[in-house]
Amino acid sequence: MQSSFSASACRHLNCRRRCKDRQLRSGRDSSSVSGALVGYFTSAKFLLYLGHALSTWGDRMWHFAVSVFLVELYGNSLLLTAVYGLVVAGSVLLLGAIIGDWVDKNSRLKVAQTSLVVQNASVILCGIILMIIFLFKTQLLTLYHGWLLTMCYILVITIANIANLASTATAITIQRDWIVVVAGEDRSKLADMNATIRRIDQLTNILAPMAVGQIMTFGSPMIGCGFISGWNLMSMCVEYLLLWKVYQKTPTLALKCSKVEESELKQLNVKKENDMKPAEGVQLIVEKDVTGFEPQQEKEVGCAARIAEPFITFRDGWVAYYNQPVFLAGMGLAFLYMTVLGFDCITTGYAYTQGLSGSVLSLLMGASAITGIMGTVAFTWLRRKCGLIRTGLISGIAQFSCLVLCAISVFMPGSPLDLTVSPFADISARLFENEPLPTIASPGGEPEVAFATGMPNLLNGSATPANTDPEMSPEPVPLISVSLLFAGVIAARVGLWSFDLTVTQLLQENVAESERGIINGVQNSMNYLLDLLHFIMVILAPNPEAFGLLVLISVSFVAMGHIMYFRFAQKSLGKQLFACCTPDSGAVSDSSLPGFYFRYRP
Repeated sequence: MQSSFSASACRHLNCRRRCKDRQLRSGRDSSSVSGALVGYFTSAKFLLYLGHALSTWGDRMWHFAVSVFLVELYGNSLLLTAVYGLVVAGSVLLLGAIIGDWVDKNSRLKVAQTSLVVQNASVILCGIILMIIFLFKTQLLTLYHGWLLTMCYILVITIANIANLASTATAITIQRDWIVVVAGEDRSKLADMNATIRRIDQLTNILAPMAVGQIMTFGSPMIGCGFISGWNLMSMCVEYLLLWKVYQKTPTLALKCSKVEESELKQLNVKKENDMKPAEGVQLIVEKDVTGFEPQQEKEVGCAARIAEPFITFRDGWVAYYNQPVFLAGMGLAFLYMTVLGFDCITTGYAYTQGLSGSVLSLLMGASAITGIMGTVAFTWLRRKCGLIRTGLISGIAQFSCLVLCAISVFMPGSPLDLTVSPFADISARLFENEPLPTIASPGGEPEVAFATGMPNLLNGSATPANTDPEMSPEPVPLISVSLLFAGVIAARVGLWSFDLTVTQLLQENVAESERGIINGVQNSMNYLLDLLHFIMVILAPNPEAFGLLVLISVSFVAMGHIMYFRFAQKSLGKQLFACCTPDSGAVSDSSLPGFYFRYRP
């Protein structure tokens, strides 16, 4: 009896011990999980994501709203919007290298804080001026024969352009420099951070315009101006604090190497590498605190030299960009901007001429955002499996293969392509003919202009071309052509964003620290240059009958861009271009580029 009692007591004690052990383990697990979550949400990486999300959200709201505001102010005309787009593109094209040089020559914290304050302060000031114009537009029209209102328009466009230039500086310093330093020497971490940044861009590009659009729809443009100004004021304070926290949590951000020191270090490390075994590596960049240097006595320069300095910087920036080992990869990315195969106003206008409604287009834009996010996921997976350079090759082939559908759509039923119609017919008719454009009777009895472009009467919600009789029911346009076009555009987003991330990381890894700003500034200039050319192409051929030619030209430029990248990959990998590789061998091949500045230690 006693033995059975002792056995049951032992079993009871063992059960209690096991329960206590489980409780302790669960407590440790929960504490470790909560500690990991707290550590992640307070890490420099997450704070960088949060600051980028706030900044991008404000940028997307402003870029969407300012175009709508300018159209609203100028009597539903696109003139001010076109002028604003031209000024913005031209400014980045001319000043991209100078902005990048300013980023290189100043400390990281100073550049980030200055560009942040200038950007948000400019948007706030623009919002206040626009509110004043909306409130007192009638009075401003009567003062000085309307010249005061014209000056207000010029002021708004100028300040908005300053905000865009400051946004360019912020993007260069955060997305091309800070993110590299925060990632350290871990290229996988850098790839994941780049992909996350792009996912944030994709989401805010869809959600931010929707949010501000609802505010303007159910409120008024003036309420929209006030909301954007208030948002930027609040966001500026939070972003400033987040930048400071990231800077404190990453001490290496305070270290920056000058061009002279970097060139000396390269020569020194070349000698060291000649004495080392091939399997060994060395970190090429040794950081140094710029604040520790005593400022050298500045030489007196003349007025002519100061005037010539921006032009010299512009020239030196483009020369340095040309001499980069990843020059062809950067040019390949820039050539992808010379295209009408994207969800911009041009493709949207063409879709309206083909009978697609606004609700269908919104669904297609959502699908494009999803495929864009899929592209960021594909980038991280391909980079681990095949290496960075081969990821760009696979992404380029995937994008071009999808765009072949767009080229096929040009010749399918429903395509308005008509080679007998001159693309310049509308322009020549307006410039050289004095005859008025033909008119038709509107349902209200008043004449309407029949535009040669064949655009639908969007104000009445009709997809009937303007040069047809509204009482006649036209034959429905076959949707095979436009369906293939948008299927190719949406599917190509996977390869497009994967390729974009590939070239972005190649620039991050292969450009010297002292030249990151100016090289990325020139890259932005190249992107804007090809973007400008694509708008000029549309201006020269605006009618829907010529849109098929624009599609074929766009596919050709995409092909040329990927051919440039193929040439870059061929130079970098040589005979190993199409060889199967493990993740490790891919990493070694990628880091064998000439002038590679981002290497592992063994």
